[in-house]
Amino acid sequence: MTDPTAELRLPHTRLDGPPDGAPLILGPSLGTSMRVWEPQLAALARDHRVLRWDLPGHGGSAPASAPAVSVAALAEQVVRLADEQGWERFAYAGISLGGAVGLRLAVHHPDRLVSLAVLCSSAYFGAPESWRDRAATVLARGTESLVASRPGVWFAPGFEDTPAGSALVDDLRTADDKSYAACCLAVAEHDLRDELAAVTVPTLVVAGRDDPAAPPSHARTSADGIPGASLTEIAAAAHLANVERPAPVLAALLNHLEATSPAGASTVNVGDATRHGAGMAVRRAVLGDHHVDRAVARTTAFTAPFQDFITRYAWGEIWTRPGLDRRTRSCVTLTALVAGGHHDELAMHVRAAVRNGLSREEIREVLLQSAVYCGVPAANKAFTIADDVLSEHA
Repeated sequence: MTDPTAELRLPHTRLDGPPDGAPLILGPSLGTSMRVWEPQLAALARDHRVLRWDLPGHGGSAPASAPAVSVAALAEQVVRLADEQGWERFAYAGISLGGAVGLRLAVHHPDRLVSLAVLCSSAYFGAPESWRDRAATVLARGTESLVASRPGVWFAPGFEDTPAGSALVDDLRTADDKSYAACCLAVAEHDLRDELAAVTVPTLVVAGRDDPAAPPSHARTSADGIPGASLTEIAAAAHLANVERPAPVLAALLNHLEATSPAGASTVNVGDATRHGAGMAVRRAVLGDHHVDRAVARTTAFTAPFQDFITRYAWGEIWTRPGLDRRTRSCVTLTALVAGGHHDELAMHVRAAVRNGLSREEIREVLLQSAVYCGVPAANKAFTIADDVLSEHA
């Protein structure tokens, strides 16, 4: 029999996290690169050795065409990647097509998996004809022909204009046409509904409640068919739920990884996971989704630990404490930033103060109070910055 991976080169990969961390492999969604996992990467890589991979012709992976690409072949590639790392067993999480690869691994290589998380995926993605039609469209007109329609499937309207959304749309635009079409044909042939009962790996199924590509009903079919599987539905999330609603998806993943980690293995601190999730929620509420999405999109391997730290510590421990309301915390924060001369942060927190309910007059009083105790020159600059910011809200 011909090796199904014979025409496939090993995918482009990236490793993050401590070398002695518990092995974790992350699979991407069709049309995206490994960057689809960036919202969760910093937290996952704190205690895991995380390996991300790109689909054929996506991100940094070499192109490939049908019939070499199949869900089975991609699963074998993942096993080879684990072998290269010397990992006898590993946890796996995958989104959409990456999740289908995880199901295939669980059915055919259960001895290699510690645990499985299947995000916005399915044991069967629907009528094969629709996937073959999409493949034909891409071969004729390129992935650019999908750019207008995919954002409405991947996330809520308008999210494509955020840095995170825009970057993923660019992934689709630059994906190799033949490779994308081959992946569509692989999805068309994917059907593991009759084999779900054979899955013995501890499994988490995650669904976006507004996902049109892999609706919650698909997730329920998987969760009901896999013995002992748990199901988490994410409100106000479409197909790329982990990008649109990163905090609740991360919390579900970390709890699942902790619960299924082998005894003695390096494990995630569940307290950290809780703080990160709570901190991200408060950070978005205070600073706004656009600011936080931009910060997440700019995160690099170098800055990821700091982003994780500031989310857990400043936002997850301090801003969530019950002793002061957010209006009061904004007053204290503005004063401290005036005193320290932290002008970029001051502008950001003037905007945050408005979101927390402070009026223009109350912000003025805070700055006048700061002039007495922090110095007139500091307050003078602060008034200039605040006036510019408040003019945006006039």
